[in-house]
Amino acid sequence: MSKMKFVRSLMKAAALANVPKHIDHFSKFSPSPLSMKQFLDFGSINACERTSFVFLRQELPVRLSNIMKEINLLPDRLLATPSVQLLQTWYIQSLMEILEFLDKNPDDQRVLETFVEVLEAVRNRHNEVVPTMAQGVIEYKDAFGQHDPVTDHNIQYFLDRFYTSRISIRMLINQHTLVFNGNSNPAHPNSIGCIDSMCDVTEVARDAYESARLLCEQYYLGAPELELRQMNANNVREPIQISYIPSHLYHMLFELFKNAMRATIEVHEGNRTLPPIKVMVALGGEDLSIRMSDQGGGVPFRKTERLFSYMYSTAPPPSIGDKHRAPLVRHTHTHTHTHTHLTAHINLRVCVQAGFGYGLPISRLYARYFQGDLQLYSMEGHGTDAIIHLKALSTDSVERLPVFNKTALRHYKLSLEADDWCVPSKEPLDLAVYRVAK
Repeated sequence: MSKMKFVRSLMKAAALANVPKHIDHFSKFSPSPLSMKQFLDFGSINACERTSFVFLRQELPVRLSNIMKEINLLPDRLLATPSVQLLQTWYIQSLMEILEFLDKNPDDQRVLETFVEVLEAVRNRHNEVVPTMAQGVIEYKDAFGQHDPVTDHNIQYFLDRFYTSRISIRMLINQHTLVFNGNSNPAHPNSIGCIDSMCDVTEVARDAYESARLLCEQYYLGAPELELRQMNANNVREPIQISYIPSHLYHMLFELFKNAMRATIEVHEGNRTLPPIKVMVALGGEDLSIRMSDQGGGVPFRKTERLFSYMYSTAPPPSIGDKHRAPLVRHTHTHTHTHTHLTAHINLRVCVQAGFGYGLPISRLYARYFQGDLQLYSMEGHGTDAIIHLKALSTDSVERLPVFNKTALRHYKLSLEADDWCVPSKEPLDLAVYRVAK
């Protein structure tokens, strides 16, 4: 080993030894949520690379450290799985790479250029986070079989926060790298980074429908039609446009269309005609809502929340490199709005997520990320209504971010207390016992 190499490896070991200190330091800060309007202003009116750099070199370590504190609270057996171990090395490496910029000069153009390169490397390193974490959960379930409701709650609580944190970190990285890599996008003058300030909601819905239809036809040789209506309460003649991230919206709608199509076809298999999927897009003063109604037989009410559970995921576990899966599970489409250099953007890897049965829970996180929601209302025997709520105003669309604090900590310390509602007995009540007692 050359002397230089030896010194370098010593330095790396020293830096690694300091990681827990850095995590402790940065996790004491709360993340700073940005609104859609701030993202837009940041990228247009006063798009100053220096300002963005100074903000991100502090904010990214804060967001990374906040969630890294929570990873350590997972059940030991889940933490010990090879997948979660690998994941932790990615997070540590990315944190260390960003921390190197804390003492760099923001006025040095070379520093700014290197920062963009490092951010792109960080983003690429984390491309497979969702399937890797899912694989960890599968390894954990395989090794320990049935688990208790407390562990399920903890893992569900953690994964919602972990994946939200990841969406937000990718959002920050994408905005900075797209706005400051010197390429403007003439085809999309209303786009700033990955946000479209005039995102045409019905157009994205048609896009998502067409992609799901192609997939459905490949697999089932047919697909339900789309009936799309819209209501703009603010101006009946205007199309419905809001400031939003087309790829996030596409992701949610594609997932819902896929589920609605599969259910419709499986319930009406023998019939000559398939009932259509009806979509209503409504814009009010505060909300933009999208309702998708199918006649796919619905789900029992008792099972609705399970559809959002990571632990209940019913999909057969795909191996990460597996190319041969049921086509309605696998899909990598980047829709037409999404700029060509956005193909790697914000995990449009719907395929892998759906393969793990994570499509719905992650779609709900996308909706909630900017203060919206995604809800399912099912009528067993008839069909399901899925509703996406988004904020109509860019000032109301503010990032919803997890923060590591005492309240979060309490969630992981949860123990199963006795329920404060009676648990009905499985056996029918034998009244004869009471008669004798009299």
